[in-house]
Amino acid sequence: MVAIAESADAPQKTPRIGLLDTARGAALLAMASYHCTWDFEFFGYLDAGTAETGWLKAYARLIASTFLFLAGFSLVLANTPEIRWRSYGRRLAMIVVAAIAISVVTKLFIGPGWIYFGILHAIAASSIIGLLFLRLPAFATLLVAALLAAGIVVDNVIAPFSLHSSAFDTPWLWWIGLSQTPQQSNDYVPLFPWLTPFLFGLGAAQLAISFGWLARLAKFGPGRNLIARAGRHSLAFYLVHQPVLFGLVYLLSVVAPAPQQDPSVGYIRQCVASCTRSGSEAMCRSFCQCTLDKLQAQNLFKALESGAIKADSDERVSRIAIQCTDEAQ
Repeated sequence: MVAIAESADAPQKTPRIGLLDTARGAALLAMASYHCTWDFEFFGYLDAGTAETGWLKAYARLIASTFLFLAGFSLVLANTPEIRWRSYGRRLAMIVVAAIAISVVTKLFIGPGWIYFGILHAIAASSIIGLLFLRLPAFATLLVAALLAAGIVVDNVIAPFSLHSSAFDTPWLWWIGLSQTPQQSNDYVPLFPWLTPFLFGLGAAQLAISFGWLARLAKFGPGRNLIARAGRHSLAFYLVHQPVLFGLVYLLSVVAPAPQQDPSVGYIRQCVASCTRSGSEAMCRSFCQCTLDKLQAQNLFKALESGAIKADSDERVSRIAIQCTDEAQ
């Protein structure tokens, strides 16, 4: 997870805000710590699903929200008082190329779970949509952001209403974020709901400019510390850090292999992490425990874990899922 919303070549009339560079750098370090957790899980040092449940799930969402907020804020700084099309196009092209590279590499080396619309894809798409808001007043941008936030509440809290629909289940529409059954991905950041923090950041920058707050923000620090320097080169940091961390954990696994984990614990974690994308955590825990119990009772669990049978093609597993869905609801 990362962003590339640098404002290094922002117009001279907008002061460089070292506080933003430092905030972006801090978010990069937080992202690296989260990815380190993912790497430890991948090599078996943590139970499967650990990085996608509990406080780590909230931690990952906070990091992504921070990057998108800063990306929206920086888009305004880099294009005030006028849109600098050459600079904007160059920055956008870099993000798009990096996003495509991430998709290709993860498709080749990961397969299922590949990143088809991750944080870089979201920033690229949001940066294009953000052009429509650059010349709007701050209150209009913040109003749209608030409406999107209200949609998130309705979609996740107020039953039985949901904005998701099977009409968006085609792969070409997964990037929107309203699909009922999107393909699982290790980094899925669709426009809904992730356009929301981007627009809040964009609106906050517009508000800061209209009230003359940028000069005050610039006084908080020149941004010459190491964290701020990392923040000014966030794309490079993103592309390099995970291969380095992954390689280090791999070397550790060679020297000191991880202990054998209880597969039932990993199954529950992964099941809950997948289920909570479209349901409440309480319901998902009930559903996942139910499926585990029935799979074990019918001697299907080991076969499912080993890959001898597939959950999406075995009728026995499908029947268990239907039964447990009814019981959990």
